[in-house]
Amino acid sequence: MARQPQELLYLLTRAERLAVRQVQSVLDEFDCSVEAWRVLDLLSDGQGHNMTALADRAFLPAPSLTKLVDQLVDQNLVFRRVDPADRRRILAHLTPRGKQRWQLLVREVRSDWGDLQQLLADEELAGPLARLAEALESRDTGLTRVTTHRTESAVGRGR
Repeated sequence: MARQPQELLYLLTRAERLAVRQVQSVLDEFDCSVEAWRVLDLLSDGQGHNMTALADRAFLPAPSLTKLVDQLVDQNLVFRRVDPADRRRILAHLTPRGKQRWQLLVREVRSDWGDLQQLLADEELAGPLARLAEALESRDTGLTRVTTHRTESAVGRGR
């Protein structure tokens, strides 16, 4: 039986919130937020990332990301440099201390997930989720609203 969109959204939201709660319980021991962990993880590739790309990948509004990166800079976990390819942009990078912190956090989170690690590695779960995200993302980029003859009104949204 095919699931309805609202059922799928409920399951995805429930899984995401439970996963965040699980990860946050580990990160709390290190006085680290899930958002900071995401940023450290994104920067761990050593490539340097601009703030717009980081905000998008960390699921944070730009002002929140800027504040978070400022805190990570203050903790000597991240540094900023002008992008040599485009001097108007700033790239964020991990400091050596930031890389050590990221490695510690990843190790602790992985060990806490224990038997769930196998589930995460399972292509039967990861593959469909990745395909769903890609399909939704491709629809989102060129989203046009199709209306019917019925009058539409916002439900639960202020206008």
